[in-house]
Amino acid sequence: MPDDLLIAHNPEEGTSLPYLLRLPLGPGGIVLKTRETWPRTTKVYCQRVAEWPDDAEIVERLPIRSISRRGAAIDLVLQRGRENRSQFVLTRARGREMVFWQSRRTAKQARPNVTVPRARAHGRVVDIVVDTRERYGYKFSAQQADVIKRGLPVGDYAVFDGDDLVATAERKSIDDLASSLLSGKLTYLLADLAAQPRGAVIVDSGYAALFKLEHAPAARVADAVAEAQARFPSVPIVFCETRALAQEWLYRWFGACLAERELHRAGELARTQLSADDSTTADSAEPDREPPAPRPAGPAEIRAWARSAGWSISDRGRIPAEVVAAFAARATASGE
Repeated sequence: MPDDLLIAHNPEEGTSLPYLLRLPLGPGGIVLKTRETWPRTTKVYCQRVAEWPDDAEIVERLPIRSISRRGAAIDLVLQRGRENRSQFVLTRARGREMVFWQSRRTAKQARPNVTVPRARAHGRVVDIVVDTRERYGYKFSAQQADVIKRGLPVGDYAVFDGDDLVATAERKSIDDLASSLLSGKLTYLLADLAAQPRGAVIVDSGYAALFKLEHAPAARVADAVAEAQARFPSVPIVFCETRALAQEWLYRWFGACLAERELHRAGELARTQLSADDSTTADSAEPDREPPAPRPAGPAEIRAWARSAGWSISDRGRIPAEVVAAFAARATASGE
């Protein structure tokens, strides 16, 4: 077998992975199907194929300077000046093998060069509750937070004020977000989150990852995200480039929610105190008040008095002036 990187057309019909790669490792080499001939802008997803076809239609034959396997990674260096170094990462997810092909550039893009701050969120150490059903949950090891594991009624992470839920968040991978959106499952979750004092959905991938999904139409998923935000505006869907940044955003948001809760409570206390002070002032001023002015009589009351006094008066129309004068004189004489 040649010691070159072979790239050929995938003869499989209707596939989203139109190319085949053959890496010269092992007796028969490693054969993968992929959607790109090089990871130029992002990581490229690959799937293992049993064998290289005998009648493969070669697209490129690239001489290899070196190829070596280190644990779960295969390092590849080609004999050319540009786009010559790349790496294949072999991993497992959901019980099946997954292979990602990346270059130095795409690996750097996947890990933003940022360091999260160590300062406390709103000057506090946040007690964050992690749901017991959350697998591989955030540990918040880079944040000043205490993590508590217990069951939550909704969401994967939450903060409480005593027994009162203050804020809760659901964590989604980009694949889980897409599948739950398209199946309609996320709609029920968003409704539950909207019923809480504060709710959010945190995604530990950037928004651009929506357009790189292998098994979901990008436009349909993007529309579903937009529709969910329009329908549930009180529940933000937050995209973070990495898992570390997702933990940082969640920690800061929880701190802000707790601070807002305390501010609201202080405002309520101040309003209650002000209302009590106004009531006390009003009670002390009561003896100095003038008696309220007499309530003016209405037409119905005047008509009823006139009939009881022997006046002939209609049910409608203008009340005669003499009747009004007699009623007024009677009221003045009786002190009403």
